[in-house]
Amino acid sequence: MDYKETTDYLFNQLPMFERQGKAGYKSGLDNTLALDGHYGHPHHSFKTIHVAGTNGKGSCSHTIAALLQTNGYKVGLYTSPHLVDFRERIRVNGQSISEEYVVDFVEKGRGFFEPLHPSFFELTTAMAFNYFRDMGVDIAVIEVGLGGRLDCTNIITPELSVITNISFDHTQFLGNTLGSIAREKAGIIKRGVPVVIGEAVDETRRVFEEVAAENGSPIFFAEDEPEVTDHALAPDGRMEYATRHYGTLTGCLAGSCQARNTNTILAAYRQLAAMGLLVDDREKLQQALDRVVDMTGLMGRWQTVGKEPRVVCDTGHNAAAWQYLGPQLKAVECGTLRIVFGMVDDKDINSVAEMLPKHAKYYFTQADSHRALKAEKVAEICAGKGLEGKCYPTVFKAYTAAIEESENADFVFVGGSSYVVADFLANCF
Repeated sequence: MDYKETTDYLFNQLPMFERQGKAGYKSGLDNTLALDGHYGHPHHSFKTIHVAGTNGKGSCSHTIAALLQTNGYKVGLYTSPHLVDFRERIRVNGQSISEEYVVDFVEKGRGFFEPLHPSFFELTTAMAFNYFRDMGVDIAVIEVGLGGRLDCTNIITPELSVITNISFDHTQFLGNTLGSIAREKAGIIKRGVPVVIGEAVDETRRVFEEVAAENGSPIFFAEDEPEVTDHALAPDGRMEYATRHYGTLTGCLAGSCQARNTNTILAAYRQLAAMGLLVDDREKLQQALDRVVDMTGLMGRWQTVGKEPRVVCDTGHNAAAWQYLGPQLKAVECGTLRIVFGMVDDKDINSVAEMLPKHAKYYFTQADSHRALKAEKVAEICAGKGLEGKCYPTVFKAYTAAIEESENADFVFVGGSSYVVADFLANCF
């Protein structure tokens, strides 16, 4: 098989939550442990940092990887989902896994893993851990796929665990209370391993404290002594942070949510420095915040991809993310605000629609995914919230219509779903 045939096999022959939803999700670690044993326990060959949470774990994972890179480490980074190319999921010092490695791993391993019937994510995790061992990484930042306790990344014993926040998402798997969701994500807390909690409410804090105590794990709440004391968007489009210990810092990630993410990242940074894994150096810290996109390949976080009209895309895809995106879009100064919008069928679109700007013109659409809500259904729900627009069968057609109708002073936003952004970046440029 060539690379395209191999990725087609991975996407279409293995159960894949991102495409199939519940039918593509497998809980439990049996397959993961079997794969890990077959390949000689590759995750024992490098240190790890484990990142879980409802929102922000991608930005936090990439930025922590950048921080480690500025300290001279050879850093593996495992994240999901990818936006354009499967290889984005598995990187070393920002460079994606090679096509040849992907093909070789699948071809050589099929005889063993096909009888196991692994999920897409189970096999991809095994591939990532093998690749990091073969590439000789010093340390890898591992983002949880879904939940924590039963996620197949949870065979690692990291140097540090990070849980960004808890909100209602994937309730069909994780439970329908914040406490039950927190308990699943707290499953990544390992005995004696420090854990940083980015954001918590009383209900989730109690769970985290209980699980940490059971495991003898030092626990640090980033909100208790916040490093970020203020933030504002600078004229150059970067986010500017006032901090307790580092003066004014700037970051290239400009979404409103990044202030809370950065507070979590800085709490993790200070713990890693206290553990001797990083040098507490302001210049290295500033370099990582300024260059995280270049250093790691991060995409889709309030990403500007066009000017005149300005075009921005963002992968925020649930109600918690839109608590930041909604106000940020409402505050944009422009001619006409045009929003290319679609969602998947297991997200709370009613809550998101309540937060969308009512003065915008909408281009309702659907991603190329079995989980995507039909554009007509999205439009129907949004119309009930006073949002006006037309339906388009593909993201490409919706975006093309938005651009054709735009003046230079307008602002075009593309989002609502990671898959909408993925289709946009893959097909519109």
